[in-house]
Amino acid sequence: MRLVAAPDKFRGTLSAPAAAEAIAGAAEAAGWTADRRPLADGGEGTLDAFGGANRSSLVTGPAGEPVRAAWRLSGSTAVVETALASGLLLAGGAERNDPLRATSRGTGELIAAAIDAGAREIVVGVGGSAMTDGGAGAVAVLDPYAPLDGSRGWTVTVAYDVRTPFVRAATDFGPQKGAGPEQIDRLIARLDGLAAHYRVRYGRDVRELPGAGAAGGLGGALAALGARLVPGAPLLADQVGLAVDLPGADLLVTGEGRLDATSFDGKVVGTVAALAREHGVAVLVVVGAVARDVVVGAVAREAAGPARGLEVVSLSDRFGERRSFTEPAVCLAAVIAERLG
Repeated sequence: MRLVAAPDKFRGTLSAPAAAEAIAGAAEAAGWTADRRPLADGGEGTLDAFGGANRSSLVTGPAGEPVRAAWRLSGSTAVVETALASGLLLAGGAERNDPLRATSRGTGELIAAAIDAGAREIVVGVGGSAMTDGGAGAVAVLDPYAPLDGSRGWTVTVAYDVRTPFVRAATDFGPQKGAGPEQIDRLIARLDGLAAHYRVRYGRDVRELPGAGAAGGLGGALAALGARLVPGAPLLADQVGLAVDLPGADLLVTGEGRLDATSFDGKVVGTVAALAREHGVAVLVVVGAVARDVVVGAVAREAAGPARGLEVVSLSDRFGERRSFTEPAVCLAAVIAERLG
């Protein structure tokens, strides 16, 4: 019997590789073979899903201070994670972040460093950012490298985790980054002006481009420079060869920290569940907790939409909120052992 472990991170408690190891280890202890395929959707953990960092560069942090950011170069492919150069946690969280001054410059510097190091394909995961600067900081660095569409020997692919349009980044995510109502109005005006500037300067209208609002508009800025924007979860699933693993598998196990309606809209859980169904493979979804608007296994509300037919286990329901948060790997392994037994 063969299991494929393809989870996202359990935010705040367990990385995707650690979750995949807990799942696969429990399966192997039960006599199964297991493939470990940790995933991400373009947000935090994208670098880990590609194999982890093997380089670092000193760049400008979100508040303007120098930070050392990890990235990856393998052959001619580089992977850059926005959260590691321009992340909200680096700015001290929403409480300490200055939403009007936070900058994407460091992410632009990482992309430039990758190109200078010989990368010809650069993947940029854009989740977990501190800024809503419309990518202006990154553009200031990358303008000499434009276009980023391959015509100069390098391509940039933006793996986004939200489909938000460019200007909506302020209203949708500004509050999460510490912005109050008056600041959000100023951020909207800034993004509106930048969209007009990018259209004139680079000939690309990014206002309604899916994913353009990711990372406070960084997605749209990179698209204006010629980058390609794609949903992160399918990109990562393809990168790790998930479609190759699934034929002949008996069970796919995926999961994340919190299952909600967005889990089935371009995120890891929905992406891998759909792929497994195409191959006729059963799916088990193990999560830290489940929002009220989706199904929780056999004990909960009626399944709706994409959640229909999935077997879902909530660690907080099964083991209690405290234990599921402090011992997630142990709880995850116990669910797998129980299920396979």
